[in-house]
Amino acid sequence: MQKNLLIMSHMPQYFIDLADKNFNTYKLWLQDDEDKYLIDIKLEIDAIAVMGGYKITPDLMKSMPNLKIIACYGVGYDAIDISYAKSLGIKVTNTPEVLNDEVADTAIALMLCVYKQIIKADTFARNNSWINGDFPLTKKFTGTKLGIVGMGRIGKAIAERAEAFKCEISYHSRSKKDVKYKYFNNLNELAKEVDTLCVITPGGKETEKLINSEILDALGEDGVLINVARGSVIDQEALIHYLENKLILAAGLDVYTNEPNIPKKLMSLDNTVLLPHIASGTVETRNAMGQLVYDNIENYFEDKPLISSVV
Repeated sequence: MQKNLLIMSHMPQYFIDLADKNFNTYKLWLQDDEDKYLIDIKLEIDAIAVMGGYKITPDLMKSMPNLKIIACYGVGYDAIDISYAKSLGIKVTNTPEVLNDEVADTAIALMLCVYKQIIKADTFARNNSWINGDFPLTKKFTGTKLGIVGMGRIGKAIAERAEAFKCEISYHSRSKKDVKYKYFNNLNELAKEVDTLCVITPGGKETEKLINSEILDALGEDGVLINVARGSVIDQEALIHYLENKLILAAGLDVYTNEPNIPKKLMSLDNTVLLPHIASGTVETRNAMGQLVYDNIENYFEDKPLISSVV
């Protein structure tokens, strides 16, 4: 079997080095005319490695008759038309587990930054404002009520960390999980109950604008929203309105609806903590993700079981 791999965008060097050493690699992001390049190589490609920024559409899959596996660098695979891939017999993999700790750590860090106003306090200290008086008092995070939207692997990791802060933990997901935390079938009721609503549910059409005006109303003026999932899960315009008008207390965000473009209104608000989609952004985790992408592709070429198959 040929081992012709199309890498859609610039991925971490660790993965590219592995791929170059073991496969025939085609690098889309290096091309001046990407559309023409895809037409030129469409009959060659056996596998695709993809991360955020590129949609794997039915037209693209249909144009590559030898394509048999799409390896997604990340947990979310909402950029891939899964149903169409399945109809063509194309395998799809992702990279679960290896980034659980980093995303959970980031979620907790965002909560602490929002509650303790760490970013504002840092600016206060650097501007020498302390000379003129103490930094304003902030809110206590320990012992607060935390609602988690999505109790999958990462949701559980967030909950485990929040237990160390003596948080009262509840959750909402499509079905009740085998966990000790209180389950809410109704997301609105969960939002009413908690101080902090942390979103870590998959993206895609099913969860698009799941966090909308109704949920933000329920969260209320003392509520904090944390998003380490996908920007599409939140109605971003509604969120901006609620933050501008102090209808919720604050938000800590790692993801947005049109990355890397963050709305200027969000950036101008003093009740937000904004990160550039770095929840899994450490060398160790990104290398582990790259290794899993490589291992799934290699296993397919070697006719071995896939490690983390989606379909």
